[in-house]
Amino acid sequence: MSRIVVVHGVRNYKKGLTPEEAATKLAGRWQEYLAAGYKDGGLDHLKAPAITAAYYAHTLRNAEGQGSVDELDQLSPAQQQAVVEWLRVVGMPTDPAEGQSWGGMPVRQAIDLVARRRGITAQLLGRIAVALMPEVYSYLASPDRRRRAREEVARTIEHSGAKVVVAHSLGSVVTYEALHAHPGLGVEVLVTVGSPLGVPGAVFDMLDPAPDTSGNGTRPPGIRHWANIAEAGDLVALPRRLGDRFPVDSHHEAHMSTVDFHTLDTYLASGLTASALAPHCDTL
Repeated sequence: MSRIVVVHGVRNYKKGLTPEEAATKLAGRWQEYLAAGYKDGGLDHLKAPAITAAYYAHTLRNAEGQGSVDELDQLSPAQQQAVVEWLRVVGMPTDPAEGQSWGGMPVRQAIDLVARRRGITAQLLGRIAVALMPEVYSYLASPDRRRRAREEVARTIEHSGAKVVVAHSLGSVVTYEALHAHPGLGVEVLVTVGSPLGVPGAVFDMLDPAPDTSGNGTRPPGIRHWANIAEAGDLVALPRRLGDRFPVDSHHEAHMSTVDFHTLDTYLASGLTASALAPHCDTL
């Protein structure tokens, strides 16, 4: 049975646990969901690969231990600007209302506007913004946190000996950069799920390495197959076709959940993820 490394996304900090304990707890939960994914994909005759969790959430905490933001009003000006850049991809109109500018529009007003266009509640869209942007900004705006998060992921991959990595949400950004920064890790298969790698401004334009001269992201060294999976309603996995900006080999999209459309649990429990993993786990 092969071993894979799974890299978490936002909102996975485990207060009171050591990084090792947190990784063990996450891996145990994810193993159950991946087994369900193998069943969902008609692959329950195969044993799902064993999961090693790459846990880096503790590296994004500041020295005072402050962590998650609970309200839009608690976002810093820079974080609110990142939210506006994300909203442009989610569905903000091309032109603001007469007499307004996107830069000067309060973030709550922008969220209300986009929510109406998408046919969802502003509360839901606001919760996504509050869950996503503080940790994304904490990672991208701090060279030290960025380095430590990448090193945690690289260390886990190296110690596990895994050739296959599944990376979710912000974890796909950390993994992408870690694989570039540590080209000798031996990873051959990358499966990104719910990935915001292509979000312009807030993520894509801040990547390390930067997009190439043609405006595209580059393939991490050693990767021979890269699969991307997006839940059709996932408002974080935007632009949804990651292959338009990165050298992705296969892209898969489907409705998986009407409620938990961005959670790693949902992605692991999908037959799409199992089908993307199984051919490589059987042969590596």
